[in-house]
Amino acid sequence: MKEQLDLTRLPAHVAIIMDGNGRWAQKNGYDRYVGHQEGAVSVRNIVEAAGEIGIQYLTLYAFSTENWNRPAEEVEALMSLLVTTIHRETADLMKNNVRLWAIGDLDRLPPLSRASLDECIEETSRNTGLNLVLALSYSSRWEMVEATKAIARQAIEDEIKIDQITENTISEHLTTAGVPDPDLLIRTGGEHRISNFLMWQLSYAELYFTNVYWPEFRKENLYEAIVDYQKRERRFGQTGEQVNPKS
Repeated sequence: MKEQLDLTRLPAHVAIIMDGNGRWAQKNGYDRYVGHQEGAVSVRNIVEAAGEIGIQYLTLYAFSTENWNRPAEEVEALMSLLVTTIHRETADLMKNNVRLWAIGDLDRLPPLSRASLDECIEETSRNTGLNLVLALSYSSRWEMVEATKAIARQAIEDEIKIDQITENTISEHLTTAGVPDPDLLIRTGGEHRISNFLMWQLSYAELYFTNVYWPEFRKENLYEAIVDYQKRERRFGQTGEQVNPKS
């Protein structure tokens, strides 16, 4: 499948909703936590694959604000896994020139999880390869509300006029400011929705859904999604003739 990729037409930014950890675990007779552990293995595999072929940005939906409502023991286990995974993977991120970012309501993270995350972000901040963006304690509605509050404060303080607010104004106040919008969204696990993830940024993304559970998702699955993406015509509201005029 990798040989079918056109490396001159790669999506600059791939976003992934990593779904199906718990269902994979239940299907195989494991506790849900084992599914999250195996999901971390998939993260490593996909980060390596994205870096190898030259993807510029990879955003992974790791933990939503809604996930805080899960059973306390599962949330605690996930936060512990986050710390363990970051400590284990930082050396490889450095070796592979990967820069780590994080978006979301990070103040809600437990102190140890936040400290581990901040340390890895700082250590990898000068890397120039793949930009790995973790969406943690993230929700698109939360993000839009926070952006609206920030713009409203500027308007109240007369730093911006109402008529000066544009799409760019909103984009600049989102947690993804400075990051290009995703070209391709992949969701694993068989569900067909975007679940409060990057709703503003995904306006013109190509959507790819697969029944493969995240713990089973590997490089070949990523390549398959990108090959499918490369078969599509992205028109951005225009006609096919406008996008690809005949010579």
